[in-house]
Amino acid sequence: MKKELKELIATIQEKDPAIHHKWEVFLYPIFKAMLYYKIARFFYLRKHFFWARYFSEKGKRKSGIEIHPGATIGKRFFIDHGTGVVIGETAIIKDDVTLFHGVTLGGTGKEKGKRHPTIEDNVVIGCGATILGDVTIGKNSKVGAGAVVLKDVPDNTTVVGIPGQKVDKKKKCN
Repeated sequence: MKKELKELIATIQEKDPAIHHKWEVFLYPIFKAMLYYKIARFFYLRKHFFWARYFSEKGKRKSGIEIHPGATIGKRFFIDHGTGVVIGETAIIKDDVTLFHGVTLGGTGKEKGKRHPTIEDNVVIGCGATILGDVTIGKNSKVGAGAVVLKDVPDNTTVVGIPGQKVDKKKKCN
């Protein structure tokens, strides 16, 4: 766990240009959320669900970020600002993913089993975006602020709007 915490500290310092001193990292919501997530995940994997939920809820109150202890989170994960982020139980987040505040990785309430999104490597999800159901956001993709995604997003794609639509990079803005 010590190695994981060092990596988290380095990730926060690297991804947030507003940090002026290394000790500020300990005040960041993502630091608190991930610390509690790791403790909750420890208990969840050992089927101590009460304690897993206890630490998960404590982390939510301390950080404003709700991460279910059943969610799987990869390396160098970063949430900028963080308030209002919700990550569901069967969500899978791979490496080098960045979320902004208000993002929901949730279910539709209709599924059984795997019911939350999978976020592949090197994805950026803008503030207020909502991704629902067992969908996959492909590698190196971007989800725009406020987008609602209900279908898979291929690798190297940017989606915006409600519902999320692929951005045609060949079109020019007026």
